[in-house]
Order: sequence, then structure tokens, then C-alpha cells
Amino acid sequence: MIQRMYSTLVVLHILAAMSWVGGMIFLSLVLAPLVRSRKAAPEFMALFRSTALRFRPVVWTAIGILLITGPMLFSQRGLSVTDPASWPGIVTVKLALVGLLLFLTLLHDFLLGPRVSRVSAIPESQRTSGEQMVFKTARWLPRVSLLLALGVVITAVVLARS
Repeated sequence: MIQRMYSTLVVLHILAAMSWVGGMIFLSLVLAPLVRSRKAAPEFMALFRSTALRFRPVVWTAIGILLITGPMLFSQRGLSVTDPASWPGIVTVKLALVGLLLFLTLLHDFLLGPRVSRVSAIPESQRTSGEQMVFKTARWLPRVSLLLALGVVITAVVLARS
């Protein structure tokens, strides 16, 4: 019974991570370049925006699943969430990457995303330097997040193999 529960937690954890990271890869490596190659025609920007907005609930559901299953799997390894001094180094690295990734996801979804929507309504020639910076940040933040997510996956593999 305990083994079945552990296996179920692992499957849920992996599916949630796959959904989040897989979607990031699709948006960053497939859809965003397609939009940029079309010189940001309004219909392609609308496609990108609507796809990203539909993906958002998937992301936050995955994050919820990961935040529930992660500590449970942690305790299955005999580790205490409340005793970081006892954690193996790879766990500390993974959790630091996860924390940073969560912070950037919050920043992207609740601060930067709404600003991009507001600024995109302003003609490019009339945007302030701060408004132009919003667009530049909106381009590199998802790439940094994807690199962090891949770092989390790599540390998870190392942890699983240790």
C-alpha cells in the first residue's frame, strides 16, 4: 500500500513537472519564434497571448500539484522539510532553483504580463523607455525561467539517481 502511494505521488509529480516544463518549451521554442518571424502581426500576437493565457491555469495547477507532492516525496526519503541542515546538497540546489522559478513565474504572470498587455495598446513610437523595457524584460524572463526549469529537471534526475 505504501509503495503504491509513493508510486502515485511520483507519477503525479512527474506529470505536473512535464506539463509545466513542456509548455514552457513549446511557448519559448515553437510559438514565440513563430510570432517574432511574422514581425508581430496583430493576429499572431493575439494567438500567442491567448495561448499563454490558456496555459496559465495549467501552470498553476501543476505548481499546486508539485507543492503538494514534493514535500510528501521529501518525507518518503526520510528528510524533514523543517530541517534544511540535514538536506543533501542537491536537494538544496533543487529547492533554490524551484524557489527562484516560482518567484519569476509570479512576477511574469501577475506583474509583467498585465503590464505588457497595457503597453501593447500604446503605439511603439509613443512608448516611454520604461514601457519599452517592459517588452524587453517580457522577452528574456521566459527564457531565464526555462533555463531554471531545465536546471530543476537536471537536479531532479541527479536526486532520483542518488
